[in-house]
Amino acid sequence: MGRVTVRRPVLHISDGQGRRRPDALAAEEPLEIRVDGRPLAVTMRTPGHDVELAHGFLLTEGVIGDREDVLTARYCDSVDESGRNTYNVLDVALAPGVDPPDDSVERRFYTTSSCGVCGKASLDAVRTRTRYAPGGDPVTLTPEVLTGLPDALREAQAVFEATGGLHAAGLFRADGTLLVAREDVGRHNAVDKVLGRALLDGAVPAAGTVLMVSGRASFELTQKAVMAGVPVLAAVSAPSSLAVEMAREAG
Repeated sequence: MGRVTVRRPVLHISDGQGRRRPDALAAEEPLEIRVDGRPLAVTMRTPGHDVELAHGFLLTEGVIGDREDVLTARYCDSVDESGRNTYNVLDVALAPGVDPPDDSVERRFYTTSSCGVCGKASLDAVRTRTRYAPGGDPVTLTPEVLTGLPDALREAQAVFEATGGLHAAGLFRADGTLLVAREDVGRHNAVDKVLGRALLDGAVPAAGTVLMVSGRASFELTQKAVMAGVPVLAAVSAPSSLAVEMAREAG
């Protein structure tokens, strides 16, 4: 497994004075996700929790809806110049009877750490129909719980504390109890890791929960919440117009 952080020399400037010193940076490496041996997508991510990431990605793209839809997930076919496994290729084997991804899921080019829908053939292709419509979920949050979520998520960001360079996502109960939190250079990856963990734990659809994200409430993150049956999406920053449109469509 690749390292979550790497050490690099930097010029640190404070009070107008600069000095050289080593610093911790968030690691960023490509992960190729394959399904039954067929390349599906490449995303730039922080190494770690890759199996969760793959499950969350396939869930939010509508390929799978249950942990039983996946037989195995294993690293393969990726070595460095010395012959060691880089752990940058993950092959997911679907269970018998589970349809393979259609062409709308395939990325025409790799997804960057800031974009989870780059390369989609069209906007309509990402309006995936969810199996777990969250609109009828009766969950409510108090203002005190809602406004406390950013700090609660921040406390779970150990790697951000060391690097200052990661997004985060957390799945909470309506009373503010943290269920799972993940960090990644890509905000969509952090969400996929959280939702993949929930899927593996048998907690999808994620009824009665709130998904808290460290950045803005984008269309892609709203779609992911809807696909996992999450009834509430909260964000530190403002939503986009398309995120609001999708939220309204989903109830």
